[in-house]
Amino acid sequence: MWKTGGAATWLGGTYDHEVDLLFFGTGNPAPWNSHLRPGDNLYAASTVAIDPDTGKMVWHYQSTPNEGWDFDGVNELISFDLKKDGEVIKAGAKADRNGFFYVINRTNGKLISANPFVTRQEWTTGVDMKTGRPIETAHARPGNPADSADGKKGTSTFAVPSFLGGKNWMPMAYSPKTELFYVPSNEWGMDLWNEAITYKKGAAYLGAGFTIQPLYEEYIGALRAIDPKTGKWIWEYKNNAPLWGGVLTTGGNLVFFGTPEGYLNALDAKTGEVLWRFQTGSGIVGIPVTWEMDGEQYVAVPSGWGGAVPLWGGEVAKRIKTLNQGGSLWVFKLHKS
Repeated sequence: MWKTGGAATWLGGTYDHEVDLLFFGTGNPAPWNSHLRPGDNLYAASTVAIDPDTGKMVWHYQSTPNEGWDFDGVNELISFDLKKDGEVIKAGAKADRNGFFYVINRTNGKLISANPFVTRQEWTTGVDMKTGRPIETAHARPGNPADSADGKKGTSTFAVPSFLGGKNWMPMAYSPKTELFYVPSNEWGMDLWNEAITYKKGAAYLGAGFTIQPLYEEYIGALRAIDPKTGKWIWEYKNNAPLWGGVLTTGGNLVFFGTPEGYLNALDAKTGEVLWRFQTGSGIVGIPVTWEMDGEQYVAVPSGWGGAVPLWGGEVAKRIKTLNQGGSLWVFKLHKS
């Protein structure tokens, strides 16, 4: 299975000069039907640390062994100094597709903590801190098609998060001032079943079917401020549509992020209070950036709705079907206070 097994690093990696390591997250193994590929399937759905001089792997942490829900492990690992119990640890944090917020010692890959950053996880009851492995529930995995009467479709299960993840590609942000992470998360699940499949070069290699459902009527997206020392949520901003863009924090204690409804928001990094918002005319999927020029600070964000949610969102996509298409770049100048 390793010859057709997937696990591409489809999101960018990072270099940490303090520990002289490259960090990359790896994708899901293929096909989705995990019954066809027993074992942990190393090094899929993992974070790997690589020596840039030799290309050799120094450590790895696999967040979802024998992954069977499309919980890619590609999410970014953000380096930070964890101040806890009177010591400073060179740590890294990752909000995984599987719904866990991980804090890892970035020098050796040792797991420090793993806490949910979403309200529900139907596939697990937590992480065993001795082994670092998730504790799967009895109904976590959909059935094996080989066990069905016709051998074509296995029994289904309701999995949470959905395959689009508690957090997907959109990067979270960290503020050294507040010592908090700001995680764009989504509350959704999926009916999931496995199907018989044969590998064909160049064709989609899923071996599964799915239908995504929102968990709550009042919101899907939630920007959450998380304390990495405890894993607790300090505040949250709920949004009707899914959050599908990245997050920016600034030295002025602001948090910028966009919504599919078209708003660029600026929140107080300590409290989550909405301080400013602007309607860009189309859904924001991009990442805000900031820079200084001639003594002035600027913030820019691309606006233009699209991406995975309208394509595969199922019932979720119905909630956002009226959003405007578009493609523009908005630039703002911050007033000095």
